[in-house]
Amino acid sequence: MVETLSEQILRENAEVLDAMLGHRFVEDIKADRLPTEVFERYLVFEGAFVDTAISIFAFAAAKAETMAQKRWLIGVLDALANQQIAYFEKTFAARGIDPQAFDHAIPEVAAFQDGMLAIARDGGYLDTVAAMFAAEWMYWTWSRQAAARQISDPLLKEWVDLHAHPDFAAQALWLKAELDRAGEGMSETERSRLSAIFGQAQSLEIAFHDAPYL
Repeated sequence: MVETLSEQILRENAEVLDAMLGHRFVEDIKADRLPTEVFERYLVFEGAFVDTAISIFAFAAAKAETMAQKRWLIGVLDALANQQIAYFEKTFAARGIDPQAFDHAIPEVAAFQDGMLAIARDGGYLDTVAAMFAAEWMYWTWSRQAAARQISDPLLKEWVDLHAHPDFAAQALWLKAELDRAGEGMSETERSRLSAIFGQAQSLEIAFHDAPYL
């Protein structure tokens, strides 16, 4: 059987993906030992990125080729703006967190925001799909595992459950299917280029998840 594009991408990037899946941040959540201050810094950094992700998916919607793709991406934008952003607004209020009081200029955070946005802005539709597949496949994978563990902090538990939910799974699987559909008959050069984008995004994710500990 011919290897699908997503299978090739996951195989070629197994090392960097495994490094992210085994990151201290992930392991601390699974062990129910994530320090409160680390979680709160992460929330601020991640909340800012979700805002950026709206722009990222907007670029994808603008560059999509079919109405079916555009409709799906409009749904993604709605979920980001009205579910995930709402989670951050609620959580910041509940925890008394002022996002403006945090340093957003940390290199690892800025590199992640700028790097992921540049992929969407400067690349084609599939570039964004490959980059966001890296992010969402990774989150869905570890969140499914973490959701089965005890998580004492209810707001952290809610965040994990959001990424283990069938709606988020559908999004990760849709990105995978988009790559596989496009990969049929694609040149090896282009397949390798998209695989490299996945690896680049995953490396940015690793550094980004280091940042709350700094």
